[in-house]
Amino acid sequence: MKIIIINGPNLNLLGKREPEIYGNLDFSTYFEDLKTKYPSVELIYYQSNVEGEIINKLQEFGFTYDGIILNAGAYTHTSIGIGDCIKAITTPVIEVHISNTFSRETFRHQSYISPNANGIIIGFGLKSYELAIQSFVN
Repeated sequence: MKIIIINGPNLNLLGKREPEIYGNLDFSTYFEDLKTKYPSVELIYYQSNVEGEIINKLQEFGFTYDGIILNAGAYTHTSIGIGDCIKAITTPVIEVHISNTFSRETFRHQSYISPNANGIIIGFGLKSYELAIQSFVN
């Protein structure tokens, strides 16, 4: 099974950025733990702060991989382009958020990803990614 995790803007700052919301662990360390925990899954990771690069990556893997785990960060609430891309690809997408977006600012309650995602996991911290992997594996 092949799964790509795609993270959007500012998620490269995990471990440094607002630790009261996002925790103290950087994503690279967490990703290595995931690869160890799921050795039978070919996991790759991509992060970009640029909307078009995220769309390019979705298109690149959106017809050949078994699953995409997407945390589009702030683009979740603004990018019709990413939402349209998910609708156009055939690989199932699980939308993931570290924080509970519904307990935050009102603008974070809207997602252009959700209507086209196969599922949504919100608010379980970094564990949200593992829950998404489990949804594909099981």
